[in-house]
Amino acid sequence: MATVFARLAAVSAVALIAAGAVAAAQQAETGSALRSPAAFASMGDERARSLALFQEASKVITHPRCMNCHPASDTPNQGDTMKPHRPPVARGLDGHGLVVMRCTTCHGQANYDPARVPGHPNWHLAPVSMAWEGLSVGQICRQLKDRDRNGGLDMAALLHHMAEDSLVGWAWSPGKGRTPAPGSQAEFGALVKAWADTGAHCPN
Repeated sequence: MATVFARLAAVSAVALIAAGAVAAAQQAETGSALRSPAAFASMGDERARSLALFQEASKVITHPRCMNCHPASDTPNQGDTMKPHRPPVARGLDGHGLVVMRCTTCHGQANYDPARVPGHPNWHLAPVSMAWEGLSVGQICRQLKDRDRNGGLDMAALLHHMAEDSLVGWAWSPGKGRTPAPGSQAEFGALVKAWADTGAHCPN
């Protein structure tokens, strides 16, 4: 009888370990949560609320899914650890790669999970003027608002880009082996809009 109980205990332990591994894997494939604008509604100081809203939105902006495509160099980064792209590639004049190695050489219209290659119809790097790598949250914020550096976008166009652009939306459906950005694109867009509505203040 003792042997039977011992075997049952061993089986239960294995099952618990397996369940824990599955839960860990599921957590790795799911982005963390974002607080909604309502979470900041009680802040009476509008400037302080605006800063807090952008700080929350920056959880997405500074996430590897976004930062990898906003590198400081002409080489994109990849993966959750933001390592330099392999094989080596370069930005090219239009952000879509060099003539001899366009992004579309390897990246298709959608993610190809068997080979863990991400994809999107408009896969490319952000303009060099929008490099975020190495910048503080405040510096990124000011860069976002600067039409000389953000592609000429006014606030309405910037909000549309953040909340509705499908390439930005890829960050929440990045394919197997990559952690999604926190929350959802709709939640992120709501935070950015609330930030704009409260004066679009930037951290120092």
